[in-house]
Amino acid sequence: MLEFQDVTLKVDENGKEITILDNINLQLERKKIYVITGPNGGGKTTLSKLLMGIRIPTSGKIIFDDEEITAMNITKRAKLGIGYAFQQPPRFKGLKVRELLELAAKADNNQVDFCKLLLDVGLCPQDYVNREINNSLSGGELKRIEIATILARKLKLALFDEPEAGIDLWSFQKLVETFKKLHDENDLTLVIISHQERIIELADEVIVVADGKIKERTSKDTILSEVTLESACGCSSKFCDRRR
Repeated sequence: MLEFQDVTLKVDENGKEITILDNINLQLERKKIYVITGPNGGGKTTLSKLLMGIRIPTSGKIIFDDEEITAMNITKRAKLGIGYAFQQPPRFKGLKVRELLELAAKADNNQVDFCKLLLDVGLCPQDYVNREINNSLSGGELKRIEIATILARKLKLALFDEPEAGIDLWSFQKLVETFKKLHDENDLTLVIISHQERIIELADEVIVVADGKIKERTSKDTILSEVTLESACGCSSKFCDRRR
């Protein structure tokens, strides 16, 4: 379904060439859940931006459904059925939640159920459907609304960059349930960047990215068995940078 072939990304920083991602080879299959994890700064978000077309690799190829999309922009990739939820969602002053969800659904000629979409991400429809997407919304609220726009579409591949960021525990549990339901009821591949154990538990396969490379492809059981629940910083993830 999706394949990275020898993908490398290099950038120039103060006249010095820096390798951000180094010779990435990766194959993702249809209707599976992949969780990408690893230390901060290891290249996880950059990898996701290459997938969506936000950044273009220096070398290598990206193939989606047997079509090369390496140089394809975000709009064209979205039309192919790829969706992306940012780590820090944008604000749209003057645009209401209802209108944003309508726009997302319209892209795929999909029927939108505002109540269901908002409930699925832990928001009360009555309180939010007519809210403007501006500075009155918290980061967590923005994150949930953005995830609802992804749910409103008919996608082949949906990518979520740390969807748990800024979300309270109740909404996070609801979000985990939504991911599982979304996967079970649709012919959809999910790629989730996360350190959270409850999200890792959903994975068919876990991909560990560090130092710009894919360090490991393994099962959720293997990863979870390696997690130390009592760490010096109080974090349950072995990938937390504070433990290094």
